[in-house]
Order: sequence, then structure tokens, then C-alpha cells
Amino acid sequence: MVETSAGTEDVLQEPLRSQLDVFLDEHRRELSNCLSGMTEEQARRPLVPSRTTLLGLVKHATFVERVWFGEAITGGTRSELGLVSTPDDSFVLDDEDTIAGVQGAHAAACKASRQAVATLSLDDLLNGNRRGPLPLRWVYLHVLRELAQHCGHADILREQILSG
Repeated sequence: MVETSAGTEDVLQEPLRSQLDVFLDEHRRELSNCLSGMTEEQARRPLVPSRTTLLGLVKHATFVERVWFGEAITGGTRSELGLVSTPDDSFVLDDEDTIAGVQGAHAAACKASRQAVATLSLDDLLNGNRRGPLPLRWVYLHVLRELAQHCGHADILREQILSG
């Protein structure tokens, strides 16, 4: 399965799985694109008391992809998958984090997510989550909700940076 370039209107009559794939890809793209035209300093600029920055949001989204479409499907631990232990830690920026590097890691994680679910149906149960078995449908909805929330955060941060 490859990233879809279809828009949400293009899949109005398509099966639910196709619709979910398009909505996820749209939000993945939007979040990554929040870094477009930003300098490294702007992407790292803290504007709120939390660790939330534009670069941190995309880094966190990479963590989300790897947790929900990696850990939940494979059952591997976060440590085995090279992930930080908590979502909050996934916002922490290291000195080597750059726009290109974080965007590249995000794109790779999204590609791996698409591959991980390519042969699964929405009703397949994923056994690698701490909550116990979850249907892929629930995971799609959870990730879509999280990406939508973070796209909103990114819109506000980007607006503050560009107007400041």
C-alpha cells in the first residue's frame, strides 16, 4: 500500500478502509508540512510551557506511528523498537534533530505503518497494546484523532511564528 494522494472528497463512496487511509495520509502530510519554510530555529522555538514545538510535534507523530502500527501489531516492546518509554519523552528534541531528519524519520514511519497494515482488515485484532487486543479499526480512529489534534496545534504554533 502506498501513500494515497487522493483527497477526502475523492473517496466519498469508497469502502471505509479506503476512506480511513486517505484521512490518515492527509493528516500525516499536513503535520509534516507544518515544517515547510521554517528555519531550524523556528521549528524548535518553544511558544508554550509544554515541550510542544513544531519539530517536536512531527517527532512525536513518528513515535505515534511506531507505537500504534509497530508495537501494537508486532508486540515488540518500545525498547526493542528503539522508542522512548513515554509519549511526553517523544517531544524531546536532541541536538541532532533537524527538519530534514525528523521529516525523513516521519515519512519512513508512515511508510512502515502502511506496510504493517496492508494485509490486515479493520476487524483484525492487534495484540501488542497494553490495553489488550484492539481491532485495527480502533487503532486507525485513535491515530486519526491524535493526528488531527496535533495538526491543530501545529497550525496555531506556525501562525504564532509567522506573525511574530
